[in-house]
Formats: sequence, C-alpha cells, structure tokens
Amino acid sequence: MTRRGRRSDHRPSRDVDYRQLRNPFAPHEIYTSEQIADIHDTAVRVLQEVGMLIRLPEARAILGRAGCAVADDDVVRYDREVVAAAIASAPAQFGLVGATPETTVTVGGDGVLWSPASGIPHAADLDRGKRPATMDDFSVHMMLTEHFDVMHVNSTGPEPQDIPVELRHLHTAPAMLRLTTKSPPIYARGSPQVADGFEMVRIARGLSEEEFRQASYCYTVINTNSPLQLDIPMAQGTIDFARGGQALCITPFTLAGAMAPITLAGALVQQHAEFLAALVLHQLVRPGAPVIYGAFTSNVDMRSGAPAFGTPENVLASFASGQLARFVDIPFRSSMASASNVVDAQAAYETNMAMWGSLLGGSHFTLHCAGWMEGGLTVSWEKFVVDAEVLQQVAELMQPTPFGKDELAFDAIAGVGHGGHFFGESHTMERYQTAFYDPIVSDWSNMGTWIANGGHDAAARANRVWKQIVADFEAPGLPDARDAELSEFVERRIRQGGAAPVS
Repeated sequence: MTRRGRRSDHRPSRDVDYRQLRNPFAPHEIYTSEQIADIHDTAVRVLQEVGMLIRLPEARAILGRAGCAVADDDVVRYDREVVAAAIASAPAQFGLVGATPETTVTVGGDGVLWSPASGIPHAADLDRGKRPATMDDFSVHMMLTEHFDVMHVNSTGPEPQDIPVELRHLHTAPAMLRLTTKSPPIYARGSPQVADGFEMVRIARGLSEEEFRQASYCYTVINTNSPLQLDIPMAQGTIDFARGGQALCITPFTLAGAMAPITLAGALVQQHAEFLAALVLHQLVRPGAPVIYGAFTSNVDMRSGAPAFGTPENVLASFASGQLARFVDIPFRSSMASASNVVDAQAAYETNMAMWGSLLGGSHFTLHCAGWMEGGLTVSWEKFVVDAEVLQQVAELMQPTPFGKDELAFDAIAGVGHGGHFFGESHTMERYQTAFYDPIVSDWSNMGTWIANGGHDAAARANRVWKQIVADFEAPGLPDARDAELSEFVERRIRQGGAAPVS
C-alpha cells in the first residue's frame, strides 16, 4: 500500500513511518551553563524590578494573591520564589491526543513534532497568485496537513477572510475536526471562543467534560506583546487553557532591534522574562497544566524595520532558546519561517536555516514548518509541498540505519569484482525499488530529459502535486452521531451570533 505523503505509482512502497519521530541529534549549545544561568537570573531580575504590564484585571488579581506586587499602573512585579514554584510545577513532557493512536503524540523528551503555517491572512498558488484566504483555502490546508505524515499536529493555517471573525471559529474548527485526525489548535481570543472551541473538540472526540479536562486534546499559542506586556485576550487565553487542562504555548515575539534589545543575549533575557511572566499566571491557575516554552526571537532588517527569518541570528536564537527551555525543563517550541515573497531560492535557504536551528536547538514542537512565506502574511500550497519534501528527507535521517551481513555486501562486491557495475547484480535487483528515498518534488533526470518533459521547476512540479493530493483526498470524517451533534452545536451558536474576539 502506498503511504500518504509519497508518490503513487506501480512501485512497492518503502517501509517508513514519519508519524512518531525521535530527534537523534545532540543539541547545539552556544552559551555555557553559567551564561544560561546569567540570562535566567537577569530575566527574573527584570520581572522583579521592571515588571510586566498585565492588562487583564483577573490575571493581576491571581498574581497579587500569590504574592506579586501589583502597582496602580497595572504593572506586576514578581516574587522570585513565585517564579521558581511555577517552573517547578510545569511538566517536562505531556501527551497531545489526536483522533487515532497514530496521531497521538508526546510533547517533550526526544520527540519531534512538526506543524504547518499558522495564523496566515493570505493564500497563494501559481494559478491564482496571492489573495485573501477563503474557507476553501482553509480546507485545502487541512487536506495537505492530513496527507503528509511529517505534519504531526494541526495548525490554524490560512484564516478565511470571507467568514466574519465572530463566526470564523465555528467554521474552521468543524472543518479541521472532519478533515484531519491530528490534534487541533483553538483560537485564544476571549473565553467565549475558547469555550466554543473546547466544546467542539469534546463533541468530535466523544468525551465527557471531565474526560476532556484530564488530557490535552488541543492547544493554542499566546504571544506576549513585546516588550513586557500581556494583553487581555492573551492573558485570558492563558487562564482558560490552564483551567481546561489543554496545552498552552507561550511565545514572546521578540524581534531584536525592534521589540527587543539588539544584542542576542539581551533579546533572550526579554524573551525569557516574558515567558516566565505568563508561565507564573498559567501555573498559578492550575499547577502542572501542560505548557510549552515558545521562542520566536529573530532580527529585523535595520534599513526597513521588516522582520527577517532564517537568518544566522534567528538560528543562534533557536540554539540558545533550546538551552533556556532545557534549563527550566519545559518542552521547547521553535519555528521554520522565511521572509521570501515567492517560492524561490531565498524561501528554500531561509526555511532550511530555520529548520536546522530548530532541530539542533532541540525543539520538541516546531510551528510554521510548511507553506510559510512573506514573513507570515501568506501561505503557499507550492511551498507547502516543497517544505514537506525537505521534512521527509530530514525524517529519513531519523530512521534507524540497517546494519548486518546483507548490508555489508561482501558477496556483492566479490561477485562484481574489478571494474564492473552493480546495476544488474542480484543484491541491487532485490532492493532497488525501496532502497532509496523516493522524492515527491525533486527531479533527478538529466537536462535533456528534463527539457523534454517540459522543463518544469520545483514550484511547478509542486503545483501538480498539491492539486493531485486535493483531487484524491478522502476525509476521515467523524462517526455519524458525533457529526450530527457537532453540526447542531455549530448551527445553534451561529444563530446566537457566535463570539466576538475580546480586546
């Protein structure tokens, strides 16, 4: 049977599984243990002396009751012991439950999770160009996510601009739950939307309310408002996800030279301080609630102020952020981002630079792994496929390498002898169909053959691939009773007007 994510033809499929990957690479460290401790201590000092502006009154009250100092200007200054207690109570790893055993994953340890581009306002492909994303684009994103085994966790993908924001979650979540089996993200844009999201996941998975709260079935990402602020929806999302027992990824958006100091160490101090500020709130609400150390530190183009990704500074920040996450023993989230506006060489090398920063930084959960372009303003279906090709090749590096008498191939070497070739040798003939990685985009033909076949570049070949995936896609769907219950809930909430984001 041909595996998902592989080219379909008459050849036997290779016996590989990209769904439960383990990182075999030792993390790269750019700072000494003493320097990482200095960054941590300086970050705690920032929280003690400078504090964090917390916009949500409920969040300030929770922090105040724990012993933090709340000023009249809504700035909260943290007690060092409160910070230490939050770090101690946060879990080092946890499960994220999908619809099937194969899509249930572990966040932490030596596990590697990849998720495609998320929270994007535009979609693009070679046929229609860039455009405001629609619900149809969202559905394509879900199909591609489900198809590729190297996409382990779902993402919010392109947000459909043709759906009003107060109703958007009531269209995207059901589509995600019907089109994929992978753990979904839920918008953290105020308690009403979170409550709707939780209920839709609970219905789709066939869970009681108590069962839902006992494990993580979905996740969200909250961003601090750098420098040193946590706004109302992000603070409320932190509280809601802690109470619901669902996974929270806390990600400061610290671009060096703009919203953070221009030095790498300074930007990391601020990133770490902002993470710890939200972590304390999260763990005070429910000690032991699942949480991820999110890092998005990169730099800006100092000539224009535009964000830059996949830069050397971005990679170094990933290495160091992994060190900081391991220092506090909390799972680490990184990203695979690019600032390129088209599917070109820049898109490839920036994404690959960011990927190796993530992988060698020890990231457990990497977002924006497929399709991300234009600094996060556009998701491209061609780039989604090209990125999936790269991830599959990296996943090959994570597979066990066979070794034994047959692999040593003495008899084959002796049989061919001097000056021969191995093309027709039995050792080759028994293995040639499954011996090597079989690409989905790469064209390894010579120039003449390539020209005769149309001379298509990688983007054009990827265009054919994603269209074929969508044409052949069969949705996993939901059991009839759950599907009907989900439809009833969604229709009722739409009649009630949905839920506007909180600001």
